[in-house]
Amino acid sequence: MTQNRRLLLRAAAGAAAASVLAPLAWAQSGQPIKILVGFPPGGGSDAIARLLADKLKDELGGMTVLVDNRPGAGGQIAAQMLKAAPADGHTLFLTHDHTISILPQVVRKPGFDPRQDFAPVAGIATFVNALAVSSNTPAKNLAEYAAWVKAEAKRGSIGIPAPASTPEFLVKILAEHYKLDLVAAPYRGSAPLLADMLGNQIPAGIASVPDFMENQKAGKLRVIGVLGAKRQASMPEVPTLLEQGIKGFEDPPYYGIYAPKGTPQAFVERFSIAVANVLKQRDVYAQLTALGLTVGYMNPAQLAARESAYTGVWAGIIRRSGFQPQ
Repeated sequence: MTQNRRLLLRAAAGAAAASVLAPLAWAQSGQPIKILVGFPPGGGSDAIARLLADKLKDELGGMTVLVDNRPGAGGQIAAQMLKAAPADGHTLFLTHDHTISILPQVVRKPGFDPRQDFAPVAGIATFVNALAVSSNTPAKNLAEYAAWVKAEAKRGSIGIPAPASTPEFLVKILAEHYKLDLVAAPYRGSAPLLADMLGNQIPAGIASVPDFMENQKAGKLRVIGVLGAKRQASMPEVPTLLEQGIKGFEDPPYYGIYAPKGTPQAFVERFSIAVANVLKQRDVYAQLTALGLTVGYMNPAQLAARESAYTGVWAGIIRRSGFQPQ
């Protein structure tokens, strides 16, 4: 046997041992695994995290997996907590593109740098955002919404889950395209935004398709446009913004799980494999798809590449908008 062959076999054996020892070390510590979520209970991110946490328990040998909601500042608070957490495999962060790819470009001092402070663990899915109107707003598409604002409201308020986010930039583009006086009204997550939309306190809102799914099906609000290059399987009747003349929002955002930088590779790999196995389960796939997600596992390297590409796309959008970091 050659020396190189021996080294390869030793490395493989070491990796296999690490994958076995990682959950054993978790169990011996007596600590639960905590998944941070930067938005309140009741929103899309929270629903995804709770579904995965419940299923991951079995994949990790009966380990307790908890969801810890730390809402505020578009996920910034939760991200800062992840950075400060011990890199011991017990703290993770489930989030979407806003916190990882956009927020660091629009906030002067976000308190974290994803590339320096976080370790990608697993990508879960991609999704798209959507524009919806409340039941008192008669519009059925973007053109009708623009006409309604001009004729009735004069000034249109559109709720968004967080400031300086994809939805806020979309509000700016809609205002320019239709020559409207639109203002983005930031909320602390999608749950309070939905509450105000359902109560007809605000006529329109932009959030993710998963956030709107249930109330769209129940007829309590009306989605009039989705972002992305094609219509969503969960809402085939709703045209894309591209179909309605709004370009630049075709690249779909993503959901991913991150650990603090320096977390042992054995933990990262073990948890990533556990996520992959959970996503293969038919009931999980069905539930996530029903939320409007396009399920697709990404390993740590693939998630890092997706993050980098998406961050680059939004660097161009932010630069062209003239937005200055605040």
